[in-house]
Amino acid sequence: MEKVLVTGGAGFIGSHTVDLLLQRGYQVRVLDALLPPVHPQPRCPAYLPAEVELIMGDVRDKRIFTQALKGVDAVFHLAAYQDYLPDFSRFFQINSVGTALLYEIIVEQRLPIQKVVFASSQAVYGEGSYHCTYHGLQYPELRSREQLIRREWEIACPLCLNLMQPCPTAENLVQPHNSYAISKYSQEMIALNLGQRYDIPTVGMRYSITQGPRQSFSNAYSGICRIFTTRMLAGKAPIAYEDGRQLRDYIYVEDVARANLLVLEDKRANYQVFNVGGGEAVTVLEYGQLVAQTLGTHLQPIVAGEFRFGDTRHIISDNAKLYRLGWQPQTTLPEIIQAYVTWASEQPNLGDYYAPAERYMKQVGTVCKAV
Repeated sequence: MEKVLVTGGAGFIGSHTVDLLLQRGYQVRVLDALLPPVHPQPRCPAYLPAEVELIMGDVRDKRIFTQALKGVDAVFHLAAYQDYLPDFSRFFQINSVGTALLYEIIVEQRLPIQKVVFASSQAVYGEGSYHCTYHGLQYPELRSREQLIRREWEIACPLCLNLMQPCPTAENLVQPHNSYAISKYSQEMIALNLGQRYDIPTVGMRYSITQGPRQSFSNAYSGICRIFTTRMLAGKAPIAYEDGRQLRDYIYVEDVARANLLVLEDKRANYQVFNVGGGEAVTVLEYGQLVAQTLGTHLQPIVAGEFRFGDTRHIISDNAKLYRLGWQPQTTLPEIIQAYVTWASEQPNLGDYYAPAERYMKQVGTVCKAV
């Protein structure tokens, strides 16, 4: 393989994948619509290397997508729409239809694509895996709005109602609970099934919460590090939803890029999905403390009894499958936060972009208040 197309290659994970491809000697073409909320202005970001061939266009546009696919040997399909807002159809238009169009063009044009690697998400697990002392492994359903309003944050066994302990979730579980997660699982079904049917080696990557430089300041979905850092730099305490004790695992974007290239170059990965996580779970409050320590501030997250309906309580990915291919995360959580804080502190016009998005989420009922 010599030339690789990266859809969404001007974005967060995409641009770091582009950097590593260039370091490994690949020629790179990027297809990116440069649309909000990731890109507030429709212009090429300064961090995209000059040697990259950029095609500005949407993965839903068949003519432009066809142009982008011609002459490449492999595809990283990383273009995606993610948000907390109730614009349900857009998730499927971009994530699902865009993926179907990718395979449609490859088959119609008889393009000799040697590998497709696409971005899925840890979100497909819903609440993930739990262990009950009396009934063993359980896969709980989405927590109800009524339960959350009563501040019943933790998850009880459906059989005995005792509280359960979260455990790492492997790739065999699929239980998406929101529109974004459903669209990502539909993307998996489209890509893996069409890939196998038409002999197009395909790999899905279920990323955990990815952090690091170049996360968009204007995208409300773009992560806890961006939200906590920008709020604290502005002298404001960030809000922790629920009680702040939710467990999450975080992965550095450069570790994600290494995983992407590993499965591109390793035939053992073909027609499979892989978790890509940090391997260590911390609470939201612990994360906030690390950000505060890094910034040298006494500000701490405020627990205000608010919640986002549809959020998972705890989610931790089991990376064992990807470990067997020889990958390991190399960046610790303090190092991830330090890298982001250093980068963010150097950016001009750094503002609290999250506040308007939070107000809107409250207006549409995504963010609610517990009693």
